Amino acid sequence: MNPSKAKRSIDHLTKRKVPVFLWGSPGIGKSSIVAQIARDRDIGFIDLRLSLLDPTDLRGIPFFDSADNSAVWAKASFLPDGSTKEGILFLDELNTAAPMVQASAYQLILDRKIGEYTLPDGWAIVAAGNRESDRGVVFRMASPLANRFVHLDMEVDLEVWQAWAKTTNIDPTIIAFSSYRPDALFAFNTQNDSKAFATPRTWEYVNEILASVPDDDLLMDMVSGAIGQELAASFLGFRSVASSLPDIDKILDGTSTDVPNETSALHILCTSLTMKIDDETRASELDNLLRYTLNLPGEFAVMIVQDLRSRDIGLDYIKSWPLWMRKFNSLLH
Repeated sequence: MNPSKAKRSIDHLTKRKVPVFLWGSPGIGKSSIVAQIARDRDIGFIDLRLSLLDPTDLRGIPFFDSADNSAVWAKASFLPDGSTKEGILFLDELNTAAPMVQASAYQLILDRKIGEYTLPDGWAIVAAGNRESDRGVVFRMASPLANRFVHLDMEVDLEVWQAWAKTTNIDPTIIAFSSYRPDALFAFNTQNDSKAFATPRTWEYVNEILASVPDDDLLMDMVSGAIGQELAASFLGFRSVASSLPDIDKILDGTSTDVPNETSALHILCTSLTMKIDDETRASELDNLLRYTLNLPGEFAVMIVQDLRSRDIGLDYIKSWPLWMRKFNSLLH
């Protein structure tokens, strides 16, 4: 589900004190939306990383009570103490904790108590973690623990992210670039060993880099360090020609025929146009796209059509297809 639906689902479940586990790839904002729920409701929020704890840390350390000659478990000071009536206890990166630490959380999650400690009635439990397929250091969650949660899978959603970005003063060129290159918002690839890759979180880093106004000779290296070299080069190239790019939506609705002059801008524009097209694109939009390409240099018109055909986007039934073929058929390979 997208972040908006995940947030609404968690909001409902935490009000009923149902334990939730939010799954998702790194850097997509899992912890941010849980913290946002707490802020929106003006309730407490404790972010607890079980991967940093030993099994005894959660249960508490035993000590001898000389008054009645018994062992007593000291309550953990980092757990809610009831001074805040309502809140969310967030167990982030739960499945990166060692199995013994996960096991110590069983009772807290299901019975809302552990050792001498009882979770206050107004507090809900939400956990989060990366999938095993994300190549993170995670431990397989035991079935008894997994069965104690409602599991939600969160995915990146471009429109939701853009709506958020516009309300948080993210640099406009970053938002515009995400429209021109939708694939750039989240470019995590488990087969790629690159240390830097694009996620909503690392694009926030790019925003901070731009806001710091670094010297020109530092900008490429700094942005590459956040999102990787290929995307950094593409993004910085986009920034340099952004002012000359026509509006893609206006091209697809047939109200713009503007064509940029710069070759770099044409490359960005053609890539962006093809990224906008999928199996759900209306025939009228495809027709407007083909009519627009009639104004492009031949190699760029062909670049767009070849990309669409490689993805099995049907063009033969489009009204302007015969006209396009008459003009550019000799350039097709």
